[in-house]
Amino acid sequence: MKLVIPAEPESVKIDTKRTAIIVVDMQNAFCSKEGMFDVLWGLDGVKMGRVIKESRKVIEAARSAGIKIVYLRMAYRPDLANAGGPESPNYWKEPGLVAMRQHPKWRGKFITIGTWDWEIVDELKPDLGDIVVDKNRYSGFANTELNAILHTHNIKYLVFLGIATNVCVESTLRDAYFNEYFPILVSDGCGNAGPDFTQEATLWNVSTVFGWVTTSREFTKTVALK
Repeated sequence: MKLVIPAEPESVKIDTKRTAIIVVDMQNAFCSKEGMFDVLWGLDGVKMGRVIKESRKVIEAARSAGIKIVYLRMAYRPDLANAGGPESPNYWKEPGLVAMRQHPKWRGKFITIGTWDWEIVDELKPDLGDIVVDKNRYSGFANTELNAILHTHNIKYLVFLGIATNVCVESTLRDAYFNEYFPILVSDGCGNAGPDFTQEATLWNVSTVFGWVTTSREFTKTVALK
């Protein structure tokens, strides 16, 4: 079914049969008290509560419309063999790796496969039929089967939610653009890391050069009218 989603800088037409919701890193690590973000920098509970609430609205509306839901999740092996060694910039810059290297007591705790930190938050648990893709870099397209999965389902339009707007969400969205997908960012369904201007910078980047920006209200209202 064809739908026209109100967005900036202009409305964008999608085909629900060729659309997927991309839920980026909505894990305890980034969204929950005592998760990695909270331990390292302190968690903004108001922001995370808003992102979870609005994301849930979008996900539920999309499921009702038969739109595919794809979860991305940061996931390091316990031995960190997929994290990149000293010759990888990921080794030096990814906050979880830096923290685990500086504080050995955290090794195997942060964003490690099988841990609580790695799990999707309870409010947004995947349903049967949803797809979960583990990743080990900021972009969901790097070192993963995401592109192959989307091609298998004949997906062309990607609606983005998640954490952090200016890091993993934007990284994945840019790669989606380069891989010829139509990216749509839900502004209130994602949250930034760092100063507030980083959220605004990503919204400007997306609406101006990489895709379209909508809101949870506009998306859910349009989908409900199908």
